Order: sequence, then C-alpha cells, then structure tokens
Amino acid sequence: MLRARRLLEGSLDGPADLDEEELVRAARAVVAELGSPGRLLALVAELASGLGDPSGCARLSYRHVLGFDKLLLIDVGTRHMLRAHVWHPGSRRAGREDIHNHRSPLASYVVHGTLGMELYETAGDGPLAAERYRESLSTEVSDWLLEPAGRARLRLTQTAEYAAGSGYALQSDALHRAWCASPGTAVTLFLETGVGRRRYTDVFTGGASGRRAQAYSKEPLEVTEYLAELRTLAELIGGSEELAARR
Repeated sequence: MLRARRLLEGSLDGPADLDEEELVRAARAVVAELGSPGRLLALVAELASGLGDPSGCARLSYRHVLGFDKLLLIDVGTRHMLRAHVWHPGSRRAGREDIHNHRSPLASYVVHGTLGMELYETAGDGPLAAERYRESLSTEVSDWLLEPAGRARLRLTQTAEYAAGSGYALQSDALHRAWCASPGTAVTLFLETGVGRRRYTDVFTGGASGRRAQAYSKEPLEVTEYLAELRTLAELIGGSEELAARR
C-alpha cells in the first residue's frame, strides 16, 4: 500500500505548472502500473485483511447511482483517489450512465471483463437532444445535487470497448458515458486526480426536464461490508491463495 501511495505522489504531485494534458498522461501510466495483475491483487488482499484505514475508506465507498460499486483503495489527502469500480450486469442499477464529465482529469484501467465507452461533444446541430444539469456535492458530501441548466444537443464522436489489460485517460471536460460490455462482472481501476478540481460537473440526460430528482443520497458502506467487497474483488481477479496467505 505504501509503494502505491508513493507512486501516486511521485508521479502526480509534480510542478505546480503541470498542465492537464501532462497530468492525463501521467495518470494513465500510473493506473496501468498499479492495475497489473500481481500488483493490484497484492494491494486489494492487503486492504481486505484490514490494514490501512478501512473505516475511512468505507465512508467513501458506496453503490453509485450510475450503476456500479465504488470501492476506495487509496486516498492521498484531497489530491488523488484510487478506486475499484465494480460493474454488475443484470442488476437493477446496471445500464449505461448518463453522459457526463468530471471535476478533474482521470484514468481508468480494465482489470476484469470489458467496459464500453462513448465520447460526446456539444453541438448546436447535434442529433441527440438532452437536458443539462450541473452536479455538485452538498456541504456534508453526502448527496449529489443536480440543478437544471437548460437544454443541449450532443454529437457522438467515438465508441470503444476496453478489454482487460487496456484503459484510457480523459481530461476533466471530456463528455462520456460507460457501461459493462461483458456478460459477467467488469472491474476497472479508476484514478481521480485532485489537481485543478472544478466546482461542478455537467450531466446530460435524455429524460424530460423536471423528471430528475434534485438530490441523490450517498449511502456509504459499513466497514464489514467494505471488507467483504474487497475479499470478493480479490477472488474475482484471482486471489484466493493471496487472501488465505494474509489471514
């Protein structure tokens, strides 16, 4: 865990004038290194044994409204967060996300299954009509707050599928949506950088205006639930022996 933390700090906490494009490249290299099978398995098994700060990580882990589970692995203060995203096809929450961007640059690496992704751009003559919202966090960081921001038209610019061993990185303003493209569970290692964080994100939905609730509650996992999810994740990526060795 300490080695992973040092890699995050050493690669991403560079000069203050590091631009977003350079940060995106650095984040992609880091998440690919940490997502290698042996290294990720060792990290997840270590955390599943209770080392680190399981209560703190559990408080920032939850079932995301967009259809996947977010398990925090490493939190480098307010700067960077390394998470495992677990997508469960067939669950009632499974499906394609709303089109959105992020507060800061990100990188994602597929470690199990296949992830589909689409990229979009706003365009006055785009074929896709959407309602636009500004999404922010409540003061207590317990809810997602959605504020209507008018209507927009979007154009699809790219569709891709990422199998295990591949990944991508995006600048903060890149509009996209992702989904589980495999018949079984998909797992991605997701790195959210904390440099130049924006106050809100843009969310685009095809639903009619007024049909979306103004707030969505975050329900953090209990510590026991968080550790159980980590054990399940370790077994999924091939770690039954690694888990047994740490008990």
